[in-house]
Amino acid sequence: MAKDPVCGMDVDEKTAAGKSEYKGQTYYFCAPGCKQAFDRDPEKYVRQAPQGGQPGHDAHR
Repeated sequence: MAKDPVCGMDVDEKTAAGKSEYKGQTYYFCAPGCKQAFDRDPEKYVRQAPQGGQPGHDAHR
């Protein structure tokens, strides 16, 4: 299991909604919106590891 760096959800690498490569690391995402948010500003999500889902998080929409 991987952790979505945007929302903190656990993601199965085999069924992830998307993945991105950044600085030699592969990141997996629960939804296309999380991947898009990460791709816009990966440093924002690499710097801070979320502590679980964020209330009001709308990247899944």
